[in-house]
Amino acid sequence: MVPKLLGAPDLTVRNPRFRGAAPSRLYSAARVEAAEATDAFAALAGAASRRAACSRAASERRRRAVLAEVEGLCIRVPRLAPECLTRRAVAHRNQRDAQRACRRGDHRPLPARVDAAEPGALRRWQVNYLRHALTDYDAVLDGLHGSTGRAEAEQLLRRRVYEAIGTAYPHLVTECRRQLNERQPPPRAG
Repeated sequence: MVPKLLGAPDLTVRNPRFRGAAPSRLYSAARVEAAEATDAFAALAGAASRRAACSRAASERRRRAVLAEVEGLCIRVPRLAPECLTRRAVAHRNQRDAQRACRRGDHRPLPARVDAAEPGALRRWQVNYLRHALTDYDAVLDGLHGSTGRAEAEQLLRRRVYEAIGTAYPHLVTECRRQLNERQPPPRAG
């Protein structure tokens, strides 16, 4: 819009914030005010406003579509015998701990054992195992990458997965709620 209405700049100067960036183009305030008073400016500003409104509407449609997709997912949590779930959860925790040690040089893996784990830690590991290994949670999150409404869809998916785990394993409801509260962003003020 600026080049159409004002043409060449009155002055070009080095970008004051980024040396490697294109030079800043400066225009006289009187020229800008005169251009803003023209019918051409009103027409261009109106077109820009309509484009922005269309863009916002399209973004809102994409956001609603992503949320509807997450809402429509069938989240199945298989039921395992308590001993099997505990054994698998500890193995999963140990595997993730070993992976963490490979990624971070300062981390040393400390393998856990079923008979030595605290009950609170076991419940946490069980919920983590069910969420990551036995649901499509991670695959769905990967599919949401960069989507409009991703943060909201991620919260919805997380809530639905924790609810499904709590339904399938009532003894894990409290841990599911704890993890959900820990992972949800704080409510916005205002």
